[in-house]
Amino acid sequence: MVLTWRAGLAMALGALAVLLSPRPEAVCYGAVAVVVFLVLVDVAFAGSPKRLGLVRSGDEVSRLGETARVRLDVENLGKRTVRGALRDAWAPSAAARPWQHRIALPPGERVTVETLLRPVRRGEQHAAKTTVRSLGPLGFAGRQRSVEVPWRLRALPPFLSRKHLPARLMRLRELEGQTLSLLRGQGTEFDSLREYVDGDDVRSIDWRASARRGDVLVRTWRPERDQRVLVVLDCGRTSAGRIGVDPLSSDPAGWPRLDWSMDAALLLSALASKAGDKVSFLAYDRQVRGWVGSTTAAGLLPAMVQAMAPLEPALVEADAEGLVETVLARSRRRSLAVLLTDLSRSAFEESWLPVMGHLALRHHVLVAAVADPRLAELAQGRGDAERVYRAGAAERMRADRDFVAGELRAMGVEVLDELPERLAPALADKYIAMKATGKL
Repeated sequence: MVLTWRAGLAMALGALAVLLSPRPEAVCYGAVAVVVFLVLVDVAFAGSPKRLGLVRSGDEVSRLGETARVRLDVENLGKRTVRGALRDAWAPSAAARPWQHRIALPPGERVTVETLLRPVRRGEQHAAKTTVRSLGPLGFAGRQRSVEVPWRLRALPPFLSRKHLPARLMRLRELEGQTLSLLRGQGTEFDSLREYVDGDDVRSIDWRASARRGDVLVRTWRPERDQRVLVVLDCGRTSAGRIGVDPLSSDPAGWPRLDWSMDAALLLSALASKAGDKVSFLAYDRQVRGWVGSTTAAGLLPAMVQAMAPLEPALVEADAEGLVETVLARSRRRSLAVLLTDLSRSAFEESWLPVMGHLALRHHVLVAAVADPRLAELAQGRGDAERVYRAGAAERMRADRDFVAGELRAMGVEVLDELPERLAPALADKYIAMKATGKL
């Protein structure tokens, strides 16, 4: 049973009558009796929430920042009209609107209420309890019941860097269709022969073909297709830091480093699959959190976003040795291994640097990290002791990142350390440059 504001107002009026009456005791008993009677009448004649049939339908998948629609079909199986309110409760991160629906449902009829969800976090969003409050004809009281009507909405990564894909694809097509190399690189394959012109490298001359043709011919090479690209996402504690600005809500706390890395991984994977390369994806902290093997170009991105959706940073140090062993076990052919992590000096010196050389012997390794834009801002701080100390700490962190990058380059590892909004396009540009020079 639930009471409404009308019951409270009736009791307040009764209290006022008690104060003004010459016989307050009798008036008090009478007022209470009247209110109790009205409440009992309402409860008796209110429609039963237990006689409602509730069935869900609607969207099960949505990208972060987009609006999903979840419908709830309500059917009155009882003999009385159900008048009142229905609350379809979700977790706060689902940002459900509206939070309450007014209903007036006669016996045997059905109504559909719709809740709009705009999740602010990736992952699974589960429906909480659905509460129906049925009021009596007088509006003083009613019946209430809460039931679980299960539903799950999976919020996928938004892939905001998708806007950079058309321009990079155009550059990739120009590279494959127009830019031919005279010298063979590791990631190039034979394309055609053409006549020698002044300025061509003599090392590209095909002497046998020239002898048969009676003219000097040179070989041309084009970027090789069907190469292997393995995108590795570090889900350890360093991926939990929030940096930059949340692009979906302008939250000054920033977007998690893990989400920025996901965005860069999606752009690189889309570009590499369009280039004809075989892309795999691995998410790891101390165990495998997500894996997408080589699949078709059309199925790659859907599989990756589904694997990324439930990922959350683990508040433990990533097991670098285990990660390298997993990469070597799952990618035996020489590949481009792109590790999306952070250039934290403490983490690298203790775990990554001892094993990175072993990985670089088997694969071409590229480490891509998200730089914190606040470091440059803090490094400019002057004016008082606190700002000077902050500036010194920022310079120390920048020096540590430069030290780690230098150590990695000495091992033959390529390094990208870019601001959050620049990481995805910079990684795509690096991939195109590697294709153009035959390094892949």
